[in-house]
Amino acid sequence: MRISRKMEHVHYALELGQTRQQGLADIKLVHNCLPETSTDHIALTTTIGDLIMSSPILINAMTGGAHETESINRELAILAREKGLPMAVGSQMSAIKNSEVVSSYQVVRRENPNGMIFANLGSEATTEQALRAIDMIEANALQIHLNVMQELIMPEGDRSFVGMLDRIENIVRHAPVPVILKEVGFGISSDNAKQLRNIGVQVIDVGGSGGTNFAAIENARRPSELAWLNDWGTPTSMTLLEVLSVYPWGSVIASGGITNALEAAKALTLGASAVGMAGAFLKVLREDGVDALHAYAEELHQGLILIMTALGANSIQDLTQCPVVIVGDTAEWCRARGIDLTSYAERRNQSK
Repeated sequence: MRISRKMEHVHYALELGQTRQQGLADIKLVHNCLPETSTDHIALTTTIGDLIMSSPILINAMTGGAHETESINRELAILAREKGLPMAVGSQMSAIKNSEVVSSYQVVRRENPNGMIFANLGSEATTEQALRAIDMIEANALQIHLNVMQELIMPEGDRSFVGMLDRIENIVRHAPVPVILKEVGFGISSDNAKQLRNIGVQVIDVGGSGGTNFAAIENARRPSELAWLNDWGTPTSMTLLEVLSVYPWGSVIASGGITNALEAAKALTLGASAVGMAGAFLKVLREDGVDALHAYAEELHQGLILIMTALGANSIQDLTQCPVVIVGDTAEWCRARGIDLTSYAERRNQSK
């Protein structure tokens, strides 16, 4: 029997790994030798739009839509419940078209009845489909994912993207929960961010390149590769700064190749109020098992507490007062794009 497309994506995501070229090495945190705080004073609570989350680490959209993926979503949902992490499911369009795979998404709510769970659909979705996706898992928010290049490389993918903004605007107007616009790994520019802001989108997940490479994954599925597109996209550090030039704190999720507490702290210090991780969680679960997955999440939390203590930041929002120097390709990109970096380096730590 032919493997489902959903499991093909899981297979290639693990086989190809993450590119690790997300640009966060260009972000230099300025050491604070007088932090005047304690690990006991650190709070990891954060805000995304109108949602208050107990952790800034989001288990980002991965999978669902096939019987084989239900066990993955079950283990991730248990992790989210035990560690207080928000979690997004993968695209629910397959369940809207085929009720037989609804369980692969609903398992997340069954395992985590009181958790923060995000529904997910592509920009081709209608408002009626969006409402069904939200109801399916009693979602607290809805991700609309943007994946133009993935679709273009995908042999069976979409070729027309006419009307995307109108459909998104309609969903934003009628959804009973916050709508998050998420790229899948190619980034969002400041111009695109302004377009989304103008139609009422309150939260952006930048989804920069540097993590799971959906161009490479779809090329691996093609009979003839378009390998010259495998480097397409804007690295996470650059797209994050692009979007932060448009959206304020509390409105931006950083994602794309983030795998450890230091990288997460860098993104949060730049101004993201949450960090999405998908490929890193999937790799640990599939290669090292459930116990290692829970240990990894705990390591992320403890690492963030350690770094925040060292910087003198008692809260996630306090991190945005800590000075950070941006160098290398990220700085060159921002200069070319007219994004001012001076204010980041000239921040003055508020610890006493």
